[in-house]
Amino acid sequence: MGTYHAGSLAVQELMGVRDRADHVGRSLGQDIKPIAAAFLELQPLLVVGAADPGTGRVWASALTGNPGFVRATGPRQVSVVTGAGHGADPLDTALETPGTHVGTIALDPRTRRRMRLNGRLRPTARGFAVTADQVFSNCPRHIQRREAYESLADRTPGSPDRLTELTPEQQEFVRAADTFFMATVHPAGADASHRGGNPGFVEVMSPRELTWPDYPGNAMFLTLGNLRGDPRTGLLFLDWTTGTTLQLTGEAHADLTPDGRRSVRFTLTEALWTKAALPLRWSAPEYSPANPDIPR
Repeated sequence: MGTYHAGSLAVQELMGVRDRADHVGRSLGQDIKPIAAAFLELQPLLVVGAADPGTGRVWASALTGNPGFVRATGPRQVSVVTGAGHGADPLDTALETPGTHVGTIALDPRTRRRMRLNGRLRPTARGFAVTADQVFSNCPRHIQRREAYESLADRTPGSPDRLTELTPEQQEFVRAADTFFMATVHPAGADASHRGGNPGFVEVMSPRELTWPDYPGNAMFLTLGNLRGDPRTGLLFLDWTTGTTLQLTGEAHADLTPDGRRSVRFTLTEALWTKAALPLRWSAPEYSPANPDIPR
């Protein structure tokens, strides 16, 4: 596939950043460099985005394991061991279906580094492998530093609650978030990206509507480019201390202005709320200096 599809190109033109996007786009490739392979093997968390082949709904899900559960097994392939706990997630069918387009992101709060790999999935005996179409890293802007984590083998996930609107508890969960992950799709692929800011940067407009500012980034506009052609979106909010997750699927639309201001509106179709879903407990955050202050 080319560096950018039509949706991303259109947004780049509208925002006047085509030259910059072409320059940044040289960092996109299909090969997993040794430094990227080493980074992956240190991570206990991988976020995956895809469309459920049965419903067509797009979800973002968190996979966890001991470091090494995600690793490069070829110059253009990563393998993921799904392990215990796999079987109650909205992306289970997608992750067991050959040829599924998936987007993945590994984010390390300790170093404020992230790596994204998008491609096609192949199920394996222990999980799945992804053959890469795009591999790239992003700058550390809006990543909150968390210096350490611990794995809690005795943490027991609660039973997932499926909802069609957010309860007051979940609305407060969203308002308190400093990070979430966003899955989007286009005809030739899928993508998983990170969004961060000071708590309160995501606003709850109603039990079914969220909005947030789209802060300046790398000028590639992969996510907003996807939304231009396909509004299906999955969001993942997680509590870095308790391991609770809130997965949302619905539609998102970007509001863009030529002066550079951008925001995204999300309308919920379905939510999955799981207490203690992840066996990781991270230290308190140090907020990114790039985060704008939130008006109060």
